[in-house]
Amino acid sequence: MAAWDSAWARRLLPPVEEAAEHTKLWWATAVAMAAGGGLRGRRAAAAGIAAMAVAELLSNGVAKKLVERRRPPKEWIPHSDVEDRPDSSSFPSGHTAAAVAFTAAVTPAWPWAGAACAVPTALVAIERVHSGAHYPSDVAVGAAIGLSVAALVRSVPRFAVRHLG
Repeated sequence: MAAWDSAWARRLLPPVEEAAEHTKLWWATAVAMAAGGGLRGRRAAAAGIAAMAVAELLSNGVAKKLVERRRPPKEWIPHSDVEDRPDSSSFPSGHTAAAVAFTAAVTPAWPWAGAACAVPTALVAIERVHSGAHYPSDVAVGAAIGLSVAALVRSVPRFAVRHLG
């Protein structure tokens, strides 16, 4: 995928990466859901933000410190996007972990919004490999972290109500 030198990909994917940088896309989505979605939107936004924060912590604050993996070699990437890559460990993809966690946490609370979030989430995952920032396995593990965190965020309130209430 990183070797895919498509004009379409070069136009679409860099703006996706820019929007996802520092989770701007997900924060903006949460604000829009909370502002325009009533109680359902506020619940979905809160779940998404909570999951995104925990996924970022686990992927960038823990896993990247435990697994030191170099980014894919620049020679593997035939396009110019390869010059703008982070210096941190490649494993796992924090962008993907945050995107998947947000989307997977939003979906049960508001399925329509979750379906809408799935498109940019998939584009973020594709962009991370296409830009040479990550190996496909980094993205896969980031997605697994995101899914796990979303399940945890969904189960903690129910667990607390049952055992603390």
